[in-house]
Amino acid sequence: MHYLDFERPIAELEGKIVELKKLAEEDPKMDIDGDVERLTMRAGQMVRDTYANLSPWQKVQVARHPGRPHFLDYARRLFTDFTPLAGDRSFAEDQAVVAGLARFRGRPIAFIGQEKGNDTQSRIKHNFGSAMPDGYRKAVRIFEMADRFHLPVLSFADTAGAYPGVSAEERGQAEAIARSIEAGLSLKAPFIATIIGEGMSGGAIAIAAASRVYMLEHSIYSVISPEGCASILWRSAEKAQDAANALKVTAQDLQALKVVDAVIPEPMGGAHRDPAAAIDAAADQIAAGLKEFDNLSGEEILKQRRAKFLAIGRNL
Repeated sequence: MHYLDFERPIAELEGKIVELKKLAEEDPKMDIDGDVERLTMRAGQMVRDTYANLSPWQKVQVARHPGRPHFLDYARRLFTDFTPLAGDRSFAEDQAVVAGLARFRGRPIAFIGQEKGNDTQSRIKHNFGSAMPDGYRKAVRIFEMADRFHLPVLSFADTAGAYPGVSAEERGQAEAIARSIEAGLSLKAPFIATIIGEGMSGGAIAIAAASRVYMLEHSIYSVISPEGCASILWRSAEKAQDAANALKVTAQDLQALKVVDAVIPEPMGGAHRDPAAAIDAAADQIAAGLKEFDNLSGEEILKQRRAKFLAIGRNL
């Protein structure tokens, strides 16, 4: 398991448990059951205490954990009849954005997800989750299809930001993001967005202008990354921790600010310790959210979404 910096005491304790078990395998006569049980209980309590008091910067680290489940992990567990659709019908296929049609608990839906990849090969394939304009134009294509057939849209945001390179700007990155936001806001079908890891900048907002926005407990969501903010305000990325505190990037802060509608609990120690449980918890929240739209017309859905976004920040 990959341990974060603040998890070093946990890593040392769990390492001792592994060492004891190896010794017992070498010498079956050793009675280590009592010691292992005590150390396991102690490690569990240490995980609970640590994760009950995470700072914003520590939550940033958890949201970026390499073992955290990514969109395709969610898709494999949540969807049946999973049918990705390729291309933006203008220029290219962008694999940082995976979008198409599927069934969620038997119900036909459209989906849009940002995929980072799990190893070197898949990360390069998906461009580390940072989409080109083609990815956002593909999202617009899915929004339009969902609107035409009144299919609920489920989106899953997990990106450090849209690709910032020259080639993306040459092909209209800002315009593509703006049109994707517009398409999401204009949708007359149910639209639920879930922030499953990093939801950074317009790259995430482009697929999260939804009627319901949910966040995993240790995910983050912001108009700019802590490092980007620090480089602008302090001219140094070393101030990223201060920026994380000031930006209010955590799910708990954003729920209090009414930017997100619900926080989805993660397994103790983060989604990377029990991906299946984290994905199932997200599925239950999404299913509950979809039920809220059962008796609403397209115009009512549109009106509610407009009111939601106009109300953000009103009481600050």
